[in-house]
Amino acid sequence: INIYRLTAFLEGVSYILLLFIAVPIKYLLNEALYVKILGMPHGILFILYILFSIIAKTNTTGILENFWLYQLPPWFHLELFTLIKNT
Repeated sequence: INIYRLTAFLEGVSYILLLFIAVPIKYLLNEALYVKILGMPHGILFILYILFSIIAKTNTTGILENFWLYQLPPWFHLELFTLIKNT
């Protein structure tokens, strides 16, 4: 569970950095370098987060009873970006 929490924390930090630092720099200053630098680690951490969520769910009982609720926040930001991009 500790590696799951660490991965979840790092994925959240990478998302915040991507959302509030890299994306504004990309669209306000036309500099996509930061999105390229932060995008790959964020993607890897996201995949690890999902993988460790599945492992934690299969190896424990009671700790992750609401397994699918833990999967909603990462998908919410994907939908949010799609909505913003299409407007």
